[in-house]
Formats: sequence, C-alpha cells, structure tokens
Amino acid sequence: MSIDTNDTDTVSDEQTDEVLEEIERRRTLRGPAAILVALIGISFSAFQMWIAARGRQFGGTLPMIGEFQLISLQQLQVNAIHVTFALVLAFLLFPASEGDGFVARRLGRIPPAVRDRLGADHAVSRGITRLADGVRWAVVDPERDRITPLDVALIVLALWPAYYITTEFDEIRSLPIIGIENAGAIHDLYPWLEPLVAPLASLGLPVDFPVAYLLGIVGILLVLEATRRTLGAVLMALVASFIVYARWGYMIPSDSPIGALSIQVIEWDNIVYNLWYTVEAGVFSTPVSVSVRFIYIFILFGAFLEMSGAGKWFIDLAYSMTGTRKGGPAKASVVSSGFMGMLSGSSIANTVTTGAFTIPLMKRSGYSPSFSGAVESSASSGGQILPPVMGAVAFLIVEFTGTPYSDVIVAATLPAIAFFFGMWVMVHFEAVKGGIGGIPRAELPDVPAALRTGWFYLVPLVLLIYFLVIARFSINRSGWYTIVTIVALIAVVAAYNERTRIPLLGSIAALYLVQVAAFASYGTGLGGVVGGSTTAAYSLGNAATAAASDLGLIALLVSLAFMLVQPRGGAPLLELDGAVDDAADKTAALLDRPTLSRNTGYRFGAFVLKSMDSGARTATTVVVAVAAAGVVPGVISVSGLGPNLAALINTVSGNSVLLLLVLTGVASIIFGMGMPTTAMYIILIAMLGGPIEDIGVWVVAAHLFVLYFGLMADVTPPVAVAAFAGAGVAKADEIKTASTAFLLSLNKVLVPFAFVFSPGIILTRKVDGEWGLIGWSDVADVGFFLPEVVIPVIGMFAGVYALGVTIIGYQYSAVDSTRRALYAVASILLMVPEIPLLVVEGALALAGLSVGLTGVWVTVSLRVLGLAILASLSYRNYSRLSDGSSDPATPTAGNA
Repeated sequence: MSIDTNDTDTVSDEQTDEVLEEIERRRTLRGPAAILVALIGISFSAFQMWIAARGRQFGGTLPMIGEFQLISLQQLQVNAIHVTFALVLAFLLFPASEGDGFVARRLGRIPPAVRDRLGADHAVSRGITRLADGVRWAVVDPERDRITPLDVALIVLALWPAYYITTEFDEIRSLPIIGIENAGAIHDLYPWLEPLVAPLASLGLPVDFPVAYLLGIVGILLVLEATRRTLGAVLMALVASFIVYARWGYMIPSDSPIGALSIQVIEWDNIVYNLWYTVEAGVFSTPVSVSVRFIYIFILFGAFLEMSGAGKWFIDLAYSMTGTRKGGPAKASVVSSGFMGMLSGSSIANTVTTGAFTIPLMKRSGYSPSFSGAVESSASSGGQILPPVMGAVAFLIVEFTGTPYSDVIVAATLPAIAFFFGMWVMVHFEAVKGGIGGIPRAELPDVPAALRTGWFYLVPLVLLIYFLVIARFSINRSGWYTIVTIVALIAVVAAYNERTRIPLLGSIAALYLVQVAAFASYGTGLGGVVGGSTTAAYSLGNAATAAASDLGLIALLVSLAFMLVQPRGGAPLLELDGAVDDAADKTAALLDRPTLSRNTGYRFGAFVLKSMDSGARTATTVVVAVAAAGVVPGVISVSGLGPNLAALINTVSGNSVLLLLVLTGVASIIFGMGMPTTAMYIILIAMLGGPIEDIGVWVVAAHLFVLYFGLMADVTPPVAVAAFAGAGVAKADEIKTASTAFLLSLNKVLVPFAFVFSPGIILTRKVDGEWGLIGWSDVADVGFFLPEVVIPVIGMFAGVYALGVTIIGYQYSAVDSTRRALYAVASILLMVPEIPLLVVEGALALAGLSVGLTGVWVTVSLRVLGLAILASLSYRNYSRLSDGSSDPATPTAGNA
C-alpha cells in the first residue's frame, strides 16, 4: 500500500494470516498438499464459472464440427457437485481435532490412567498406548499442517453420494414412487463389486441395504461433520437437533406448554429422502441453489477484485480523501471497510485483511487499540447491509421473497447509509474528544493521482449496477460479466505501458470494429464467420451492441498477445495484491525458474488462478453453511411445523408487535453468534420471518430486520467473532474491544425498528393491500410523502446523530451522564417514537383501556419534540465550549 504507516504496530501479511487462521482454525498446508487444495479450489471455481456462463449444459462449438454436448445436468446433480466440492475442501482445510477439545482431552486421560493403575510395562497399558498413538496419528492435527488418514477417508465417502446422484439419476427420480427403502442394493448397482459383497453377505452383513438410503445417511452425516469443522459445534448441534426433532417431535405432548411444537410421525426413510434427494427441502434446497446461481459467483467476483489490487487502491483512495481530517484514519476505515465488507461477505476475513492496513494507522493517530479494533470490526460487519452486494445476502432475499433485485437494494440503501453515517459521527466525536488529528498530507496519496492510477477498478462495480438495475440481466449472468470485465481490465493493465499504449488500445478498437462489421454483414461474429455459420445481418446499432458483449474477450485476447510478445515490457499501473505476487514467486521457484515471477504474462496467470483459488477457499465455509442451514427450513417444511411455530411465537409475545420484534431481535442475536451471515439469515428467516410478516410488515422489511439483528452477533459479547478478530489485529483486550464494537453498532438495533414502523424509510408504501416502492405519484402526494417519508428519514439520521453523542459522551464539548440520557431520549423519539407509544399502549391495555396512539401525526409530533430536545442540548453543549466552561477533553480515546 502506498500509505506509509511508519509504525511498529504495522501488521505483516504473515501476522494477518496467523490471526485469521487462529480464529477460523484453518490449516496451513505446504508442499503437495497445498498444491492439491489449490487445484481442487481452481476446479471448483472453474465449474461455477461454467455454470454462470453456460448453465447446466456442458458442451461447446468447434470449427468444422459445430455444436456438441458432453452432458446435461439436473439441478439436483449440480447442487450435489457444488456441495461435494465444499465438503472435500472442508476436510482438507479444517482439521477434525487439534487434540485440545473436550472429547480429545477426556480420551487423552485414559492411557496415563491405565499406566498408573497397571504399570507402564503391562500388556494392556502398551496396547492402550499404541491404540492412542494410532488414533492420534489418524485423527488429530495439533499443528494444523497435515492431512490425516481420517480426512482422506471422509473425502472418499463424500465423493460417493455425488457420484451416485450423477450416474443414477433415473433411480433417484423413481424414489418417490418406489420408496427409498426399495432402492437398488450395492450389488445391483455395481455388479463389479460382487466378489467383495459375497463374502460380506456370507457373514450375515446387510449388503442388501438400499444404496440410496445408505448414501443419504452418509451425506447428511458428512455435512454435519463439515459444519462442525468449519463453523463449530453449536451450529452442527442446532442442525442435528432439527433432524432429531423431525423423527421424534411427535412425542411432545400436545397438551403441554410447548404442545404447538408437536408434529406427526415421520419415519427415517422419509426424512432422509426429503433432506438429501430433493431440491425443495433439505441440504440441496433453495439455499444451495442460490449458492450455485448467485452466492458463489459473487464471492468469486470479490476475490478477483481483491486480488486485482482494488482493495489496496480503495483504502488508499479513502485515506487520500479523509486522512487529513480530524480522526481521518478512522473515517477512512469506515468507508473502506464497509465497501470491502460488502464484497467479501465475511466480517471476520474483512476485519483481519482490511484491518491490517487501517488499525495501525488509527492507533498511530491516537485512537486506543480497543477502539481501533472496534471501529474496524463494526464497519466490516456493517458492510454486509450495504448495497448492491450486501455480502451476497441481497440475492438470498431476492430468492426467498420473490422481490425484484432492484427493489431490494433500493429498500436497503437509506438504512445502510444511516448506519455508516452513525459510524462516521462517532469516530469524529471520539477524535474531537481525544484531540486526534489526521495524517499529514505529505504521507498520503494525492487524490487525483490515486484516481489516475486506479480509476479502472470502479468499472466492474459500475457495470455490475448497470447489468442488474438498468439492463436487468439475471444475477448470475451479471456476476459472470463483471468477472470477465475484471479479468479483461487487468489483462489490459498488465499489457499497458508507454511503448504498447497506442498499438494495444488501437488493436482492441480495430478488432471491435471488425466484429461490428461481421455482425452487420453476416449476423455473427468473427468466430462464426470463420466456422462458416452465418445468419441474417444485424442493423448497425444492433451489431455494435452485439459486438460490445464480446469486447471483454477481445481485450483479453489482444492483451495476452501483447504480453507474449513483450513478457518483460513492464506494467506501471499493475499493482496486484501481495498474495498474487507471493503465489507467483513460490510457483516460479517450484518450477526452478525464479525469473518467471517477473514475467508480466506469468503474473497475470497467477492473478487469475489465485483469484479462483481464493474464491473457492472463501466459499467453502459459506457453501457448507448454506447446506447445513437448508436442513432447518427443510424440517420445518416436511414436518408442517411452520404454522405451529408462528403461533407459538405469537403466543409468547402476547400478540404485541413491539414484544414480537424485541423477541425476534434477541433471538436473532443469540442464534447468529458465530455463524456466517448466509447461514444465520437462512435459519433465522425459517424460524422467525413468518411471524414478523404476519403483523403486516413488508416481507423485505421483515427479512432486513432479521439480517440487521443477526449481524449484531458478530460484535456482541461473549462470542463477537469479528470484534475478537479486530482485537487480535489491534493487540487489544478482546472483551473491551467487543464491548466498544457493540456500542458502535447500536445503530443496527434502532434503525431496523425505525424502518419496520415507518416503511417510508425504505421507500415503500402499502396500497390496496399490496406493498411496493413509492413512485413519482407518491412523491407528488404531499400528505403522504412529507409525514411518512421525509420526516421519518430526517428523524432517522438526526436520531443516529443523537445516538452517537450518547455513546461517545462528547459533541462540541464533554457531555455528562444526565445529558447523555437526554440525548438517548431524543434519539429514540427521532428514530422510533412508536416504541414509547406502544409501551404506553401496553400499560393502558393492562389497565383495561384500549387506545391507539401510533397515528402518523402523533409520531410526527414526537419527532418534532425529539428534534427540539436535540437542538436545545446541542446549543447548550456548544455554548459551554464557547464560554470555556467545559473541562478540556482528556486526550485519550476509546472510552465509549
């Protein structure tokens, strides 16, 4: 990065990797094992890129031959391959045990206990010791640096169900008719195994057990094991408990306090079939389908963008624009971390990778280590509510609600801006309180220079929004086109220098014009003309549009040709991520040609392959999470639990809207602890989304409400995984960092209440029982637009500002505890006046009075009152500064 940190606390790439690996408990593999993982990851990404580009048909077109097709896969088969890739990588990247867990410690006490009782030379002691050593060798990986025999066995087992689904799909289609218990046995499907099966049958073993049934059980258990490794025992236990509930939930007495959870009897064969062999419920259901179509391709898009150097450039740009201001480093962190968090979809990974740059600079400028780590983790977590990507959750909302993508991102925009506005306000007040200035301009990049050297990084993002919102391409097609755009751009940048500038750009323009001419003359591109395939000629305008879709490929091919002709021509604008340069150096050394790493074409190839590998590694956890999470809605659907669960939740809340929202929020935080965003969202929506929708809230608002509170779990003690990651980078106290991050993220608590009670904040209106985005006619309706949109939006931002003063305890001058309480009251009145009104309504209801207080003009009046309180407090606070009556702020930060 071009910013000079000049700080002993600067975090190296190795330290960053160590922090991330420690939190995620991921292996560090070297040698052949590392190469194997990289090859599998690249294959995974290549498979997904083909799906995005060409769909489920695997084939192509060759000159003189024409079109050919190798295989056409069904959705279940694609989903099975998708999950199998993730399972294989999970077993390779995450150890089964490091020997320090509860079970490992208890089992480890057995050999010493036996030796103490029988003596070290006793045959039993020696046998137990050898057995323990063998188990440790086969299972335990304390250093997280080797693949164990157990991992190999599980990988082989993971491949079998996918192979069966791919090759025996006709039998799978017949399972609803014949029943999974009547599916073919192993010797029927694989006659070549008869010599092995016959001896087992003679021993009385059940070799006639249906293969479909067996592999369904194995597959579900492997998903649970991969979940335990990648995401922890809590999520694994939650998913397993739903499976157990599906089988024995009928035993809950219907007349008990939780009788609403009682279900009909479901046998194991029905459970296994529905959880493994359908795309309507279970492991391969909607969540995995969304991962195949949307999530993976956008994780890959983020990986390509990060490896291209866009992350470093964007941090540079944020610092160049805000770094000289009061608290500039923290403000730059808010902007850059929010942006990268939107793309990465992982609060932890973004906190560590972006925080390696931002946290040392915040500490250097004067922020305390705990506050620095808290800012980074809060902003990184908040990035997943920021359109247009929202950490891939936007696409889940689209799929689960059936709402157009453009409506989802429009609705999510103002609340997300309010959150980051609140973060900006708080780091500013903390800077003023602690006397924290910015970084000298001489140590920062120049804004025009930064834009000149990296403006092209913005092109994929602009095109993404264009593809999704204006051109209205499908989501996976838009993701594929943006990846092609990034690769083509980096190819051009790699081939670009003073000598090649004119011929490079001229060649691209010339080939584009030739392509236009081919479409205008023959109705096909150059490839079709060469192959002799022609159709009706296009008009000139349509020919230019058709050729534009091939511009990325043209730029890529021309740039590759220039790189081959001038392999060491230099690329002054090419600043790839450090991980790409490391990969280029290591692979060149492995090939015994270290000078290759300076070859521009070789570096470009390393960029493409490292991006594919990095995307697969990031996606592994997400795919395992959505596969496991799919079990929860699957069980709810198969068991018919949904309506009963909604009724139980409504009963517990006493049909109180406010209490229902509070219970949903608390449950979202609890269930969201330690989970990736996607898994958290799927599980919580399956359990809690229905009751919120039943109270008349727009379905997208209900889903956003659950998402906001679920993300609070990333910074809520005692788990607070993102905050602990920030503490690791900042070398700060974990609990103090987590507590501060929680306070800095409190906007994510009040803002969801605000847009649920005031849907105008998310620019929606209910007309004739139907929800929809507001249009120009609604804007012209002043009686609606002013009190239900403009005033609530202004109130939300003003309330966020007041909340910032409450949390930091400083505005123009210090704020005492009494006035902080008044600022808090003003914040609530401005953002969600419905909360105190509903509390009063509830109190009156207990007294036997049924009064409705939450009318529009009542809430407007309370917002005006809140604004008056805020204005009065702000004036008095400023007056204290002007009069010099306020004690000077202690020049230490982080006391939020």
